[in-house]
Amino acid sequence: MLSYDKQLKTLSQHLRKKMTDAENMLWLKLRRKQLKGHQFYRQKIIGKYIVDFYPVRNNAPLGFESQRLEFLTGFTVREPIL
Repeated sequence: MLSYDKQLKTLSQHLRKKMTDAENMLWLKLRRKQLKGHQFYRQKIIGKYIVDFYPVRNNAPLGFESQRLEFLTGFTVREPIL
């Protein structure tokens, strides 16, 4: 299990309930292993970050920035923590 900041749990739960339209559209395609059998988590806390979509197997989270999809591989965009 990855370590995480427990203070972010309430915020991640709120973000799961209040997803943007774009996040909802993508989640409809990712949930229930519809994407080639890969499992995803929503609003996953990793360290001090909350990632929008986290694939369980390959550790390459997906995030939305300014309403566009951005692939974040291992958090190299911000800070390497994985």
